[in-house]
Amino acid sequence: MKPFLSRSLAARNLGFVLALSLASAATADENDRLPGTQPLTWQGDLSARMLDGAHRLIDRKIEESIALRSQYWQRDTSSAEAYAKSVGPNRQRFARQIGVVDSRLPASMERFGNDDCPALVAETAGYRIFQVRWPVLEGVWGEGLLLEPEKPPAACVVVLGDADQTPEQLTGLQSGVEPKLQTARILAESGCLVVVPTLVNRDDRFTGNPISGRPNPGYSHREWIYRQAYHLGRHIIGYEVQKVLAAIDWFEKRLAQQLPRPPIAVTGYGEGGLVAFYAAAIEQRIESTLVSGYFRSRQRVAEEPLYRNVWALLHEFGDAEIASLIAPRKLTIEHRRGPDLVDRQTTTPAQANGIPLDGIHGRLDTPKWQEVAAEFKRLEELVPDSLQKRRLVNGTNAGPTALDGFCDDLGIPLRVPDRSKPLADARHSFDPHERQRRQVKDLEQHIQSLVNDSHLARERFSKLDATSVDTFVAGTRPLRDYAWRELFGKFDGPLLPANPRSRKTYERPKWTGHEVVLDVLPDLFAWGVLLVPNDLKPGEKRAVVVCQHGRNGLPKDVIEGDQRGYHDFAARLADEGFIVFAPHNPYRGEDRYRRLSRKANGVKASLFSFILAQHEQILNWLETWPYVDAKRIAFYGLSYGGETAVRVPPLLERYCLSICSADFNDWTRKVASTHSPYSFMFTIEWEMPYFDMGNTFSYAELVNLMVPRPFMVERGHADGVAPDEWVAHEYAKVRRTYDRLGLGDRTEMEVFNGGHTINGKRTFEFLRKHLRDER
Repeated sequence: MKPFLSRSLAARNLGFVLALSLASAATADENDRLPGTQPLTWQGDLSARMLDGAHRLIDRKIEESIALRSQYWQRDTSSAEAYAKSVGPNRQRFARQIGVVDSRLPASMERFGNDDCPALVAETAGYRIFQVRWPVLEGVWGEGLLLEPEKPPAACVVVLGDADQTPEQLTGLQSGVEPKLQTARILAESGCLVVVPTLVNRDDRFTGNPISGRPNPGYSHREWIYRQAYHLGRHIIGYEVQKVLAAIDWFEKRLAQQLPRPPIAVTGYGEGGLVAFYAAAIEQRIESTLVSGYFRSRQRVAEEPLYRNVWALLHEFGDAEIASLIAPRKLTIEHRRGPDLVDRQTTTPAQANGIPLDGIHGRLDTPKWQEVAAEFKRLEELVPDSLQKRRLVNGTNAGPTALDGFCDDLGIPLRVPDRSKPLADARHSFDPHERQRRQVKDLEQHIQSLVNDSHLARERFSKLDATSVDTFVAGTRPLRDYAWRELFGKFDGPLLPANPRSRKTYERPKWTGHEVVLDVLPDLFAWGVLLVPNDLKPGEKRAVVVCQHGRNGLPKDVIEGDQRGYHDFAARLADEGFIVFAPHNPYRGEDRYRRLSRKANGVKASLFSFILAQHEQILNWLETWPYVDAKRIAFYGLSYGGETAVRVPPLLERYCLSICSADFNDWTRKVASTHSPYSFMFTIEWEMPYFDMGNTFSYAELVNLMVPRPFMVERGHADGVAPDEWVAHEYAKVRRTYDRLGLGDRTEMEVFNGGHTINGKRTFEFLRKHLRDER
């Protein structure tokens, strides 16, 4: 006979069993996570999830940027004069952001040629066309055509076509631009003195350097100049604006005796519209401006070609704000079909809203009328109509054209050229490609001279008093703040509570590993693996080594599998008894993380804005962990992790030591040199330039911010990241600084026979010396 249980007793027994099961499960769950953390339940690729969140964060900051710009403006609309003065600081900042920082040479305009290619290109009853060039900066010349009227000019105008249009097309000397759009010829017929500069085009035949063993890298002339100029605080846009301003300097010199002085104006289409627009924003001598096929909302500027990337543009400026710098002067905006193109692709295309995008180059398209009108309406909200004569013209409609209004503003009648009398070019051997080569090479040589002299600029910028360690460290504090805010970009606002979540991922004889996720900012989290020695005793505190992977790596790569380059160095350090944290940095996914940095640039941020915030939160959390000695948290990174080693610990002073492996460099040459095969100018790492970094910080200057904390370089002779000479030269500056301050025992460079890899010998000794001996 089976025993009989009452229904109530059975229920009590079942409840007891369930309670035991739940208690057992809770105990197992607690054993699978770190004390003080919640369970980590996320599945899948957390590196992709991190990038997803980072993109959402920066997209939101771009969206919010319009409303936040007003804090940087103090417009005084009481009068035209008061207004122009009140936006002066904004104008100065904008000029610096586009690289208009060099003093121009004295104004002149040279007509040049020979028997086969005479200076006088063509002649009509009312004006003559000359082949001209004019000095701009040392070694940099503007070049193009001068259309000079027979009578004193009614106005002086710089006419800029799109980058792929030639001055000859805008004057009717070559086909390619329909007669009604040959702006230079029309204005010359109307009595204007016209200069038509050549812009750097989107071809690529003059990029690369055969001497370096790196010929044509496969991207446009404009990007070629942008990449090297940006790191030196210059820009392809700024150089072309300077050419316009040098022409205006000549207008003023030429017309000094003409009374009344005719007005000075600029007009441009496409890329020329951008240059004309930006030139007028910073040059108050320009009295009237016509921008055609360019004006729109810039909230998606990161989808445009890379050579349009301007540091911190959306932080303070959209097109409406730039237009407000032109006020109270006259402005005409024409909505017209602009250049539509997707540049050649050298990497796998990404997708943005269903549109194929090349991660390096970007695309150009024509905005809808509604988008242009909405941005123009924003301008009306910024500047009262009473302060500025302005118009928006729909160039797709019949009726008065934008050029009609532009001429009306100049006080001149618009005359249509006689098409029955085509212009003939008198030059028999003229080669527009050779002119383009000169324009590209002039700029390249100017930038490379800046590269060569950049150490002098950095010395001026970061001169420190080495009388004592205290005076030296005091001098680094403003530099640290500058580097974070102005160079890499700092996200404003406090970090979120960390809300740590964890799960066990490794059980080894000497240590246990847990994946950890920490909240950092809305949509941004930090993620890594904490390796905890199994022999920790109650109340004991140990040093931590943060072990950072390189490009396209993951935290597990520094822990397991003897991955090439890493050789399990995090696990080996844990075997030695260190607490180790292996965080994930979001430089994984190739152009996806580069596009993140590109988008961030617009709102005064970069990839290291995310990384610095993540590491700040990592330090916050590690310091709360009972076994961690907060004064002994060190950093050791390889490759892009080595790059992190000279960017994050110098700025986050709670890192007590830093080791840079397989990355230490003469960073300006590495990023901007066109003469070395080691340069990023020939690789896919197009995100590496940081605006004006070449004039402010290279690796030695960044390491200055580490003083008096220990710093070490690990370098393999065969590492292709740089030649030994570069590394030794840059490290010599570090060694000199530490020696002069009496800190020579706190820095070291190990050079070994090997390549792009962790060697893990003297670096481990360095960690033992500076972490263990101080316990």
